[in-house]
Amino acid sequence: MDSKTPSNVNLTDAQRVDWLRLIRSDNVGPRTFRSLVNHFGGARRALERLPDLARRGGAARPGRICSEEDARAELAASERLGVHLLAPGEDGYPPRLSELDDAPPLLGVRDVLMRPLIAVVGSRNASGAGLKFAGSLARDLGEAGFVIASGLARGIDAAAHRASLASGTVAVLAGGHDRVYPPEHGELLEALLAAGGAAISEMPLGHAPRARDFPRRNRLISGVALGVVVVEAAHRSGSLITARIAAEQGREVFAVPGSPLDPRAAGTNDLIKQGATLTTEAADVINAVEPIMGRPLSLREPDDEPLASEPDAGDRARIIDLLGPTPVLLDDLIRMAGTSPAIVRTVLLELELAGRLERHGGGLVSMI
Repeated sequence: MDSKTPSNVNLTDAQRVDWLRLIRSDNVGPRTFRSLVNHFGGARRALERLPDLARRGGAARPGRICSEEDARAELAASERLGVHLLAPGEDGYPPRLSELDDAPPLLGVRDVLMRPLIAVVGSRNASGAGLKFAGSLARDLGEAGFVIASGLARGIDAAAHRASLASGTVAVLAGGHDRVYPPEHGELLEALLAAGGAAISEMPLGHAPRARDFPRRNRLISGVALGVVVVEAAHRSGSLITARIAAEQGREVFAVPGSPLDPRAAGTNDLIKQGATLTTEAADVINAVEPIMGRPLSLREPDDEPLASEPDAGDRARIIDLLGPTPVLLDDLIRMAGTSPAIVRTVLLELELAGRLERHGGGLVSMI
């Protein structure tokens, strides 16, 4: 039987196939995966019940369920590429990432770096000064014993990777391991792997990254790290999304100040105003993270209370009536529904599997 909670496990071959089938099935993300495994006590039983849950959630037809043949084919193809699909708690899975309640149930890991990580991110259209500082910072942090994580993007990301080739760097990919973006950074990826670095992705092989995949990738960049340094970022940039997610995850957020006349510094200057640590040298980062290196992060405990099996029609109708396009806090939804948290979570799970529910950060949910 699968572990009740998908963390701190060592999967058998059969369990790994079942976990891969479940996470690759339609409308099943990391949080839904966790709820299903908690609810049914294992991935195989959850797979059997997916069609019924989606029907109860209002789906016109069941979503696609990944077949055992497809799952085994993906595992075999991954192994040929040197990618290992690991569960939280297994050797090689980034330990900081495994503490999150939306950690990928299976993470594609190509080579392993288990030393403490610092993420360095920033503008794709970076200034010469920004590129120089990102390289210098990454090099100094590497010499201090940190591995540098970034997203293999143009600009600041690439500069940070290149400067930390010798000391160790991790590329966090938005697509599959065989679909590098941008394509011209395929050589950079091979160089960092050849130098002893690593690459991770939660996406299947063959998956070309889409716009919506980059915020998902960003949560992994911050999730693996002790802290995130933003070197340059314009307003509404992806790097600011990474910084916001990092703060929600309990990570340290660092920002490099820049000229108020340069729009590429607008986002970082705002981060400093909001409380990010002003950073002008590696010592600013090291001094901030050293106190937390020897202890786990203080994160909200995931709610693992068993889900109710059968909400009645009245419960389901009342909960659905309370939902709309405007996100609402789960705690508020439970209070307004006047029923147990387990029943509310079960209805939300049904709606999610029917493709009718969207989950947002901070415990917010809305109808699609």
